[in-house]
Amino acid sequence: MELLYLAPLAGVTALVFAAYFMASVLRESAGNAKMQELSQDIFDGAMAYLNRQYKTLIPFALIVFVILFYVDGYKLAVSFLVGAVCSAIAGYAGMTSTTKANARTTEAARTSLNKALSVSFRAGAVMGLSVAGLGLLGVSLLYLIFDRDPVVINSFAFGASAIAFFARIGGGIYTKAADVGADLVGKVEAGIPEDDPRNPAVIADNVGDNVGDTAGMGADLFESYGATAIAAMLIGNTLYPQNGAGAIFPLLLGAAGILAAIISIFLVRVGKEGDPQAALNRGLWGTNIITAFLAYILADKMFGRQGIGIFIAILAGLVVNVLVGMITEYYTSHAKKPTRKISDASRTGAATNIISGVATGLKSTAYPMIVFAIAIWVAYNQAGIYGIAMAAMGMLCTAGMVVAVDSFGPVADNAGGIAEMAELEPEVRKTTDQLDSVGNTTAAIAKGFAIGSAALTALALFTAFSEEVAKNPKLAGLLQNGHLVVNLTEPTVIIGVFLGATLPFLVCALTMEAVGKAAFEMIAEVRRQFREIPGIMEGTGRPDYARCVDISTQAAIREMVLPGLFAVGSPVFVGFVLGAKALAGFLAGVTAAGVLLAIFMSNAGGAWDNAKKYIESGQCGGKGTAAHAAAVIGDTVGDPFKDTSGPAMNPLIKVAGTISLLIAPMLFF
Repeated sequence: MELLYLAPLAGVTALVFAAYFMASVLRESAGNAKMQELSQDIFDGAMAYLNRQYKTLIPFALIVFVILFYVDGYKLAVSFLVGAVCSAIAGYAGMTSTTKANARTTEAARTSLNKALSVSFRAGAVMGLSVAGLGLLGVSLLYLIFDRDPVVINSFAFGASAIAFFARIGGGIYTKAADVGADLVGKVEAGIPEDDPRNPAVIADNVGDNVGDTAGMGADLFESYGATAIAAMLIGNTLYPQNGAGAIFPLLLGAAGILAAIISIFLVRVGKEGDPQAALNRGLWGTNIITAFLAYILADKMFGRQGIGIFIAILAGLVVNVLVGMITEYYTSHAKKPTRKISDASRTGAATNIISGVATGLKSTAYPMIVFAIAIWVAYNQAGIYGIAMAAMGMLCTAGMVVAVDSFGPVADNAGGIAEMAELEPEVRKTTDQLDSVGNTTAAIAKGFAIGSAALTALALFTAFSEEVAKNPKLAGLLQNGHLVVNLTEPTVIIGVFLGATLPFLVCALTMEAVGKAAFEMIAEVRRQFREIPGIMEGTGRPDYARCVDISTQAAIREMVLPGLFAVGSPVFVGFVLGAKALAGFLAGVTAAGVLLAIFMSNAGGAWDNAKKYIESGQCGGKGTAAHAAAVIGDTVGDPFKDTSGPAMNPLIKVAGTISLLIAPMLFF
């Protein structure tokens, strides 16, 4: 059998295992009637949001489809649509699995920690394998169907990127509007615990965990997967055209990553007194090690002597996985010095808490950028520009496991909320809290992974863009020795850099404002219900959960449009109005500023969150003190940092790259 066919086969295998894990989760008991009712409320809210989001995006997708069809033929148009549809399918699959698993995890926690971990992690594995399987299957089938030409399928990445950007922003606005409303009014003003059923925003908050960390993260890494694979295929097709090895190899590496993830999923187990974090780490390490082993065999078979350099480039990407995760954990974990300094700063008020958090986030950018720089240098020296693309692909081919570990977090979080709302025995909440604390760490690590993958993917897309510009006969005058050369002393290039660097700040501002507007509506509604619905605080009156879910949904759909238009329209404007060199500068600017902002905001937000949790554990005075109140305010500021604006930078960078790659053959100066 030709090696290429292993790629779609691996994609199908991933989807089969995703279905198997989904079925195994659904076989578990969902607990008593109250637990099932709460779980159904969360499921209904999540599906209502997804349905409205994708209905809003259908006209946009159809307009782009028609434009691509008339401008460049049906192949690009179909590829775009397949990318968008696959991204949506992955979102539905993951959202269904996590919202169906929450009460089942709660019930499993009544039996043992291992059973609760097993249920929640299998639900996360559904999302992880769906993302990797649909990404690899979509790219490889389009490549086979459309005459093995990677150029005509690069719009697959644009379709995935466009949907991911809206999903990331919409999901982030939704979850933080609910979270801020629930925290400020419930915890600070009313003095009731987190996940208290008396809080009208509690269901919206639990829905938001899934909308942001499952559908949003899944869409983000799905488009990274597709964009990186296609960029690597385009570069490989130019540099290693013999027998299509350069284009086929990234697909086979993706297949190796899927196989490694499936094997490693079965390594995630704990004993009676085991450590869930150690179990998840086994899965991550297993995936990296098996992927590296298979990558060496594939590189040697397909490239011979040159294979060792390509393998080292892949290894550089895998090392970035590990190091960025470790750096992220250092700056965000409540067991480490940076976060504890923020907790200590809370003793003197909210201002010093926020100053300390901002400083921590700013400092946290240095080490990841050094890691990226070293990885890029190693990859380029070992295998040239193809090596850079393969470093990115080495990182992304483990996405099946990374997304599984990330999606486990919202399930554990929801399980704890259901235990609280259903008034189960304290031992159950203790077990779910143990999983939830691990989920906070894995979420931070996954955010670091997403940022790192965005950085390397952006570089691969930039390289592929340069190759496509070099093939455009109308741009021959811009080339030197057959390559696009960008001179930073040229005014148009600098203009492009400045415009590109401005875009991430503008999108951050718009998304932060969106969370503020939505949170204002949520706060007003929660206060109204506390005021007007009799018996809420006594537990005899039922809050109107659906109204709060609707407020978050409407705000997210409404506020995601403007940032999306800026993200999609800016590269097109720069490319056609200022030219190809200005667009190259624009990509450099948006990548550098976007990656730095993403690291800063995600790590600052994570550190603020865990500083609050550290105080709530009894440190620095504990709950109910001035330090705790200051930490809650810091956490509230950090919420849109880490879950809305920061994560939005990843798809923003890749939207710019995929659109630029798509329009490169159409540029005329």
